[in-house]
Amino acid sequence: MELPFIETKIDNYTFIREFSNDVDEMDLVWHEDPENRKIEVIEGNGWKFQYDDQLPFEMIDGVEFIILKGQIHRVIKGYGSLKIKLQKNIL
Repeated sequence: MELPFIETKIDNYTFIREFSNDVDEMDLVWHEDPENRKIEVIEGNGWKFQYDDQLPFEMIDGVEFIILKGQIHRVIKGYGSLKIKLQKNIL
């Protein structure tokens, strides 16, 4: 399966991910990651993030949050594109 984003590597731990406005919502699946991650929203419009068993929250510009290794989560499509900064292995 093709990934639903374009990723630009900044360094070994830091990446910029861009989700296009025309991403198929069916590609934004529940999943877990192999390492801890810190997320900073650079640009978002109505996009949401949801941890398993929690209500989703809006991914607005400047919001930062942590995803722990193995924590199930998903992104919910909004309007326009979504751009995030992702740092792996931060804890």
